[in-house]
Formats: sequence, C-alpha cells, structure tokens
Amino acid sequence: MHKGLVVILSGASSVGKGSIREKLLADQDMKLFYSISETTRPQKEGEVDGKDYYFVSYKDFAESVKNKELLEYTEFNGFYYGTPKAQVEFLTDKGKNVLIEVEAQGVGPIKLNIPDALAFFVMPSSFEELEKQVNENYKDNKASIEMRLNKAKMDMELAPLFRNVVYNDDLDKAVAQIKATVMEELEKRGAGKD
Repeated sequence: MHKGLVVILSGASSVGKGSIREKLLADQDMKLFYSISETTRPQKEGEVDGKDYYFVSYKDFAESVKNKELLEYTEFNGFYYGTPKAQVEFLTDKGKNVLIEVEAQGVGPIKLNIPDALAFFVMPSSFEELEKQVNENYKDNKASIEMRLNKAKMDMELAPLFRNVVYNDDLDKAVAQIKATVMEELEKRGAGKD
C-alpha cells in the first residue's frame, strides 16, 4: 500500500484558505482527509470539538509540545494552534491523503518531518484586495484589522520560499491549480490508480 500524500495549505492571513480547503475536501478525485488542529482558543458557537478543532487547555497543549506530539504549532492572538502528529501518521500509514491547513511559519517544521509533503502558498490578487476583505470581515474591530494586515504582510514575505504559489483572485481557478499539482503528484507515486 502506498503511503498517503500530505498536502499543506498555507498563505497570507485572511486570504480565503478556508474556502479553498472546503472545495479541495469536497473533490472526490483527491480523496483528501482533513487534519484537525488542536487549539487553546475557546470554542465558538456552532463549532464541534473533534470536527472543527480539538479544544484543549493550555496545560494539555504544553504537554503536547513537550512530548513532541505536534508536527508544528504557533500562537496567534494569545491562543495556540498545533497539528497533531499521530493523526497525520495514522492516516498516511493507511494510504490516506491528508490536507493540513497551517500558518506559513508552520510549513517548515512539517516539511522537516514529512519532506515529500506538497506545500501551497495562497496569495491575494493584491494587498489592496486583501485589505478590503479584512476590513469587511472585521469591520467592528480596528485592532483585529491592524493585527491581521500586519500578519498578512509578514506571511507574504515567505511566499518566495514556496515552490507552489497560487493566487486567489478566482476561487475555482485557485482550486483547479492546486488539484492539478496534487493529481500529478499522485500519478507520479502511482497512487492515483486505486
């Protein structure tokens, strides 16, 4: 049995990674399973523990870090987020393809653990467009707007480190571009045949 492919989706803050993720997971050709992150942030209304995130205490999160149970982790807005290693290994060992959505700085640690992972960086069509989007999404919170735009600028500086950069000026086009690369990689591995 082939080991599953790990697909990493990253990009500038508020660039629309969530929408791309949903479409990639819905596409049956790639047979992607979503890697659920662990977080210390409070559960929002409508979120399901074990589906949206694994909601954990700061103490439990610190234990995961200490025991090297996370492929990567980061802090944003006072809360921690991380990718559980055991979940990804379990799925890929069973031949399942896994989609991990992470902050740009999380890609390096994952690639150290899984060198053949396929990483994509999603860019906005322009910074002005991203600014408009962030202002729309967080119009009641000036501090959040400022923080997200600063973070997006820092994220975008990492884009040249990625082999696969995708511009999200058209959602379907961005998804199709990612799918073409993933399918090509699966074909190369001979995994697209089953």
